[in-house]
Amino acid sequence: MAQIETEQTLGEKVGTLALTIAAGWVAQKAVSMIWKGVTGNDAPNKPDDPELDLLQATVFAAVAAGTAVFAKRIAAKGAHRAAVRIAARRSAV
Repeated sequence: MAQIETEQTLGEKVGTLALTIAAGWVAQKAVSMIWKGVTGNDAPNKPDDPELDLLQATVFAAVAAGTAVFAKRIAAKGAHRAAVRIAARRSAV
């Protein structure tokens, strides 16, 4: 029984990692696309660029960080739900 719990925990961690990477990539693309649509400029990718306005850099950093946290939470929740479903199927068999 303890081995099953370890496998579920490991599986959940691997699933969370995979989903977090995928969600982060999607979130980055979405933020970049929305940023360009709203401002008309490409998303800032060099924080020490002297031409980058401080307010614009701060707003972009806040939006990108908030989106990253949201994506990570969604990925973790999805991995947990999948692990619970898999465990339920294994115990039913």
